Amino acid sequence: MNATPRHPTDHASEENERLALTGLLPPPPVPGLTPDRELLLKQALLAEAARTEPSARPARRAARPRRRLLRVLAPAVVCALAVGGVVVVNLPDTPRRGPAGVVGGGAPRTTEATRLLDRIALAAATEQRTAVRADQFVYIESKVAYAAQSAGGGPVTMPPVHTRQVWLSADGSRSGLLREADEPGTRLGADGPVDTLDGPGATPRPGTLHASGPSVSNPTHTYVASLPTDPDALLKLIRDETRGQGQDPDQRAFTAIGDLLAETWAPPKVGAALYRAAAKIPGVTVIRAADDATGREGVAVARTAQGQQTQWVFDRTTYAFLGERTVLAEAGDAGPAGTVVGTSAVLTRAAVDRAGEAP
Repeated sequence: MNATPRHPTDHASEENERLALTGLLPPPPVPGLTPDRELLLKQALLAEAARTEPSARPARRAARPRRRLLRVLAPAVVCALAVGGVVVVNLPDTPRRGPAGVVGGGAPRTTEATRLLDRIALAAATEQRTAVRADQFVYIESKVAYAAQSAGGGPVTMPPVHTRQVWLSADGSRSGLLREADEPGTRLGADGPVDTLDGPGATPRPGTLHASGPSVSNPTHTYVASLPTDPDALLKLIRDETRGQGQDPDQRAFTAIGDLLAETWAPPKVGAALYRAAAKIPGVTVIRAADDATGREGVAVARTAQGQQTQWVFDRTTYAFLGERTVLAEAGDAGPAGTVVGTSAVLTRAAVDRAGEAP
C-alpha cells in the first residue's frame, strides 16, 4: 500500500512545533572553568592582545642602542637617602628625545593608554602569590640611579645604576632597613631625622620619617591592602591625601600611584584598582618602546608635567611592572631636554620574617 505524500507545509508545522518544545526545555549544562584553567584563559587572552595590538610591538630598529631608564623615589624613601652629605633631588617627571624618546613618542593617546592600563590591571588581578602577614617585612630589591647633588650645591649628577634593597614592616610596628649598593644599612624608624631637597640648589629641609600614621605618601603594607578596590573611590582618596603636595593635582595622583607600584607589594585586587585609577587621570599617554634600569625593553605608560615625563615600564607579554624612568622634557638645572634624571628596575618582591633577611 503506497503512503500518502506529505505536503511541504506539514514539515514546516512539525519544525515549528519542535522548536517551540525545545524552547521549554532548560539549557544544557555548561561545564565551569577551574581556577587554573580560568587563569590560563586570561593569560592567553592577554598574550593574544599583545600580539594583535598595532601599537604594542613596534618594529625594531637596526643597531638601536640600549637606553637606561630612571625613577624618582617616593618622598619618604628619598629622605632616608640623605646620609653622607648627599641629598636626593626631588625632581618633576618628563619625556626623552631620541629613538626611545618621550618628547617624540609621548603624544596624547588617552584611549590607547586606557586600553593598555585595562590589560595591565587584568594581569595584576590574576597574580598568584601568598599573603603577607602583619608581623612580616615586605622585601623589594631593585636596580636604581637617581640624579643628586652635594648638600653644599654644585652640579646635578647621575651616578651609575646600583642595587637597592629595602625591608618595610608590613604593619609599620618595627623599624625597616634600607641598603644602597655596598653601603651599611640605614634603619627606617618611626622618628628618624632626615633632610629633603625640593629641587636642584634648594636648601635642605629638616623633617622626620614616618612622623604620622600610614597614608598614601607614607604607606605600610597593611595600609595598602586596605585601600579601596573601586577605581573612582581609590583615585578620590589619593587626590585627597596628596592635596598640597605640588601644583598639579593630576601629576600628584600619578606620582603617588607610581610610588605605590614601585616600592610596595599591593594585593592583586588593589594593584588592579591602582592601574584603573591611573587610567582616569587626564594626560596619561603610551610610550611604545622604553627600557628599565637593567635594559629590559617594554611598553610604558607616561605623563608629562613641570618639564619632566615619568614613565612606568611594563613587560609587553605579561604586563608585569618592570620599573620606571624620568627624563627631562625641558632644559633646566639638571641638564638639557632628554636628560635621564632617574631610572629603576624591580627585580624581587617577597615577604620575609626579619629586616635584613634575604628571601
